[in-house]
Amino acid sequence: MSELTKMTIAAARDALGKGEVTSLELTEACLTAIDGADALGAFVHKTPDLAREMAAAADARIKAGEADKLTGIPLGIKDLFCTKGVPSQAASRILEGFRPEYESTVSQKLFDAGAVMLGKLNMDEFAMGSSNETSVYGNAVNPWRVNGQDLTPGGSSGGSAAAVAADLCLGATGTDTGGSIRQPAAFTGITGLKPTYGRCSRWGIVAFASSLDQAGPMAKDVRDCAIMLEAMCGHDPKDSTSADLEVPDFEAMLTGDIRGKTIGIPREYRMDGMPAEIEALWAEGRKMLQDAGAKIVDISLPHTKYALPTYYVIAPAEASSNLARYDGVRFGHRAKLSQGDGITEMYEKTRAEGFGPEVQRRVMIGTYVLSAGFYDAYYNRARKVRTLIKRDFEDAFAQGVDAILTPATPSAAFPLGQSDDADPVAMYLNDVFTVTVNLAGLPGIAVPAGQDGQGLPLGLQLIGRPWEEGDLLNTAYALERAAGFVGKPEKWW
Repeated sequence: MSELTKMTIAAARDALGKGEVTSLELTEACLTAIDGADALGAFVHKTPDLAREMAAAADARIKAGEADKLTGIPLGIKDLFCTKGVPSQAASRILEGFRPEYESTVSQKLFDAGAVMLGKLNMDEFAMGSSNETSVYGNAVNPWRVNGQDLTPGGSSGGSAAAVAADLCLGATGTDTGGSIRQPAAFTGITGLKPTYGRCSRWGIVAFASSLDQAGPMAKDVRDCAIMLEAMCGHDPKDSTSADLEVPDFEAMLTGDIRGKTIGIPREYRMDGMPAEIEALWAEGRKMLQDAGAKIVDISLPHTKYALPTYYVIAPAEASSNLARYDGVRFGHRAKLSQGDGITEMYEKTRAEGFGPEVQRRVMIGTYVLSAGFYDAYYNRARKVRTLIKRDFEDAFAQGVDAILTPATPSAAFPLGQSDDADPVAMYLNDVFTVTVNLAGLPGIAVPAGQDGQGLPLGLQLIGRPWEEGDLLNTAYALERAAGFVGKPEKWW
């Protein structure tokens, strides 16, 4: 049965269509795999009864000849997505016991397409983190190991990445505010796509930084990401930032032909101290695309060096505003109060107990940069620099560049327990190649392209023009075929 869980979404869809397997069989195989993988900490709210019910409905739909591309496909849903009647905690204690009475737009679209929900996936608390170590549920663990050592699956979508890499589900939803889909995908040897800002509705997704957050697919290969993305995106009147654009058939655009395309290599991404293996992989990726017929040009994105400080002003500022609603009054955790405590004490105690250290740190930074004396010095200046970063990309695309190739991460997956509370900035540096994409609102995809000396997966990132996910996916498809990455973690869990 476990062979079923190793299928790609495309292969499973074809097998379901031919009647070679049922959605119920596929779902049972995944549920068995999930029950045997608690050591990974990937699934935090299992929904086996709901999964079987949805699978039975999918089988009926297939039998009636009404199947969609995702009908009967078992997926995992990141805990940041509100799912009706199912705990949706954003991996935070402050949302303990919260079961929404509504469904997020993205998960609803997936279910409308016939997908089956296996359960909710681990993540960093409120999506704040790069290693999945800030979760109230405990760490998610990378299925890849070195010398028996537990490694990070990346963050914040660490549970999604671990679940897909370990074949617990055929695909998963992720969210990306500064690299939270692409970095975990690179760390676990899977493919992760962050669409253009506004391509997928944010309605019903617990907000971290509203001008940066974007949902996207995490799957075993580029084709599966294309299939999932088509179901996930589309205009939503409930989200004012949702783009009213037609959704193309992304899968049909995967020809692998990139002859005549121009790929930019930004010189500013050559960081001091970058591991030689990352540098070599980047050069190899450049050669692969060139051999596939693309023209390679050097480009400059001069404001890249300001991206991390800009991001770590804007994101915490928006987080401090968004997280103000968690006060213990309407839903979630409420602290026990002493006699004589008033509403102020209730807010203070509830938030102190409910938020973990990293969330508290970012809320405090955000409140500081938005305060009267510092608003212009920090927040307003960061907004201006963000405009310059966006303009750098616009200039590159105006010069005829179709996509930009960069490393996805500055290293392979690192051991859990390395996050040092005394120096959170060291952890923030993990986002160095990914945050620019969010600040500019562009689509970006991480594709596994090689392995380091210890056998751990390494990814390359492609950044595309706004709204041209189809073109970006096709370039990624060409890169994927040239790289021929087939690595899988050895089962130890």
